[in-house]
Amino acid sequence: MNVLIIGGGGVIGQKLARRLVRDGTLDGREITGLTLADIVEPAPVEGARTALCNIADPASLAAVVTAETDMIYLLAAVVSAHAEERFDEGMAVNFYGVLNVLERARHLGTRPRIVFTSSIAVYGGEVCDPLTGETFLNPQTSYGTQKAIGELLLNDYSRKGFIDGRGFRLPTITVRPGKPNRAASSFMSSIFREPLNGQEAICPVGRDFPHYYLSPRRCVENLVRGAAIPEADLGQNRCMIMPGRSLTIGAMIDAMTAVAGNAPSKLIRFESQPEIEPILKGWRSDFRADKARALGLEADAGFEDNIRYYLEDDMPAGRAVS
Repeated sequence: MNVLIIGGGGVIGQKLARRLVRDGTLDGREITGLTLADIVEPAPVEGARTALCNIADPASLAAVVTAETDMIYLLAAVVSAHAEERFDEGMAVNFYGVLNVLERARHLGTRPRIVFTSSIAVYGGEVCDPLTGETFLNPQTSYGTQKAIGELLLNDYSRKGFIDGRGFRLPTITVRPGKPNRAASSFMSSIFREPLNGQEAICPVGRDFPHYYLSPRRCVENLVRGAAIPEADLGQNRCMIMPGRSLTIGAMIDAMTAVAGNAPSKLIRFESQPEIEPILKGWRSDFRADKARALGLEADAGFEDNIRYYLEDDMPAGRAVS
């Protein structure tokens, strides 16, 4: 099986690649080729090749999506606040880029399997809690709208038999390693990551703000399992909510304290950020991922695990919680 990870330079793409190299198989088949593609050369992963790819450019895409490509993880995206600020960039990648991938697959005629990472940002507005797989999509941001369009296209290209698609609406992934990005949810990692590394962090919401989250480790596990779901089990809607858990910010901070002591929480400063407040006010937290759970995907046991996973997997060398 030849596997292509588009967005292979990102946190999840890198972790997924290392997991696939370690396993050596996917959906019961030997992985004979693994390529990480991104608009900037991805960091190397032993056992995988890297390639440059801009999905907004069909010619660039054609160089990495070939007749030999069996499985595509479509992780690349212009993230939430960035897509809101730079509408054209968001459309180029999140809409036209996704369409380009689907069109390339259609014209090859090889019907590759495509795993698409969508977002819980497809929900919002005047819909009632809890949010389920049957709740109609009502995004209130450009990013959410672009992801919703991607879901509809994935379903239709699958219905037509051009691809075997499946899409997963990701919770906020925390605790991410590295530096903050331009996602409105970036603070959901920085308020834990930076304090654990002895640095101050700003939290733009109060302790009672609830949010739906998932660890990077569990996200990767679910992407591996999701790729192996039998096509017949997916039903007429190929897209679903990935399991996560909802907690308040205060409960998450308390979980960090339970694992790492009192010092990190003292480095969190609560301060509003007007540039992202309109997005944050539209966030929902009561999600029911019944379909994905029934198909074998799982949430974290608790936020203490998210902190432990960061310390085990991603804590920079030489750093220690004091």
